Amino acid sequence: MKFKTKYITPIGADGIHTINTGDWRTKRPVLDQEKCIKCGFCFLHCPVNSIKRIDGQFIINYEYCKGCGICANGCKPKAIEMVQEVEK
Repeated sequence: MKFKTKYITPIGADGIHTINTGDWRTKRPVLDQEKCIKCGFCFLHCPVNSIKRIDGQFIINYEYCKGCGICANGCKPKAIEMVQEVEK
């Protein structure tokens, strides 16, 4: 079976549901590409797989990022800063 999403989706009695977990966020990680040393810590430790490597750079998908801060807390060069989420 092929799924339409690469993200974790709950399966219920009426089928598969994609949940936009980014709506839960109170803070968002902002990645400074200039400071990033491309170590991949953020990519490897993101619990919802919202960080992707594209053309050698790590990109955060804010639709699924919950704002947990694991990426920012483990980033050695401090290239990720958690900033207050703006009203949607």
